[in-house]
Amino acid sequence: QVQLVESGGGSVEAGASLRLTCADSRTPFTINPMAWYRQAPGKQRELVAAFYLGGTTKYDDSVQGRFTISRDGAKNTVFLQMNSLKPDDTGVYYCSGVWRGNSYWGQGTQVTVSS
Repeated sequence: QVQLVESGGGSVEAGASLRLTCADSRTPFTINPMAWYRQAPGKQRELVAAFYLGGTTKYDDSVQGRFTISRDGAKNTVFLQMNSLKPDDTGVYYCSGVWRGNSYWGQGTQVTVSS
């Protein structure tokens, strides 16, 4: 059973940086892809960044150039480095992974950016 656990959220001022981590230590097989989503208050959950085995990455236009998604080799651990944070980046950030055709989600970690 996949269990994704996020960490690294917090409250920061605009312009600061945060690094989120998502890890699953239970699944012996590779989860692919792994991604980060966020949900702002009153809005739908949206894709922030995704990492595909082989190194292909995908970013939402709003974070392109500021956020970087990376993966710890073939481990089921993915990171989201967030730089130059803006108040619009505020929300709950969820890790997601696909395994055997099923999507799994973490519990979410809150990121709050104040102006």
